[in-house]
Amino acid sequence: MYRKLLVLTGSIGLIAGLGMSQAKAAGELNFYTWADYTSPELIEKFEADTGIKVNIDTFPGNEELLAKLKSGATGYDIIVPGDYLVEILIREDMLERVEPNQLENFKNVEQRWVDVYWDPGRHYSIPWMWGTTSFNVNTDVYDGDIHTLSVLFDPPDVLKGRINMFQDSTEVINMALRYLGFSRCNSNSEEMKQVQELLLRQKQWVRSYSMDPKELIVSGEVDATMNWDGYAIRTRADKPSVVFAHPREGYTGWMDNLAVPKGVQNMENAMIFMNYMMVPENIALESNYVGVNGGIKGAAQYFDPALATAPELNAPEGTPDPEFVPACDDDVVRLYDKVWTTVMK
Repeated sequence: MYRKLLVLTGSIGLIAGLGMSQAKAAGELNFYTWADYTSPELIEKFEADTGIKVNIDTFPGNEELLAKLKSGATGYDIIVPGDYLVEILIREDMLERVEPNQLENFKNVEQRWVDVYWDPGRHYSIPWMWGTTSFNVNTDVYDGDIHTLSVLFDPPDVLKGRINMFQDSTEVINMALRYLGFSRCNSNSEEMKQVQELLLRQKQWVRSYSMDPKELIVSGEVDATMNWDGYAIRTRADKPSVVFAHPREGYTGWMDNLAVPKGVQNMENAMIFMNYMMVPENIALESNYVGVNGGIKGAAQYFDPALATAPELNAPEGTPDPEFVPACDDDVVRLYDKVWTTVMK
């Protein structure tokens, strides 16, 4: 039955990907994803090509997705977990092993995204979108070198009191660890003491800890803020003086993935959806909407010109490759929580 399913979905997905809508599936697909993270044009095209109606429900972050699945929520056919969360969900036996690597269009996945730490060989998931976490600076206020983490941790006078950091302990602590030259998922108590001291010292210059970077810097409430590359493109569109940094000390990479949770109701349609999203011109619609790359070979030729040349997605030569950080051990998480609680007092 399972082998038959793969053959069926591979062929239907390939036909749909080629735009031949004569071969129609039926029914629905329940898609659970991040808010404001799905191209309406892409969904309309998928529905027209396949005959499958897509129902979208949203969550605000990986932790909420994990909590929802752990609470016993069922009925979702495709979910969009981040890289480290895929690893957790596999370990907790919360994903179906659907072998998307056997689908017709898997050949389009860029090789660097096949043997990833969170799903080596891609037995459970496929790439959706990927990008980086760094920071923005309003260059009308500060026109010096922004490609260093010292802008946030030892800021020039014009940025003191004008900084927003994410309200996210892992993101902020990982950034501090890079600045100090220490490894991530760090359980060294002496090094973590230095991280805590750094963040406490920085706190006097931080105006806010918020996950709404665009609004804060566009409104002028802050002049430097942590941000994601895709969101930084939207930010620059509203305020051209805002520039995205590619810090020499390094930065975090992230990848969101498509996966099938336990409790799936429409397995066949889920596999059709996965296969469809590995067609370059299809996934490019999502990239154009969100403003980041998708991990599928040939998709860039379908990018909007402004996205293809966006400085946020094209790091200067010599910039370190983004680092994809696995989920840390429980003892590290507890140490991070302790540091973060102290900083937030």
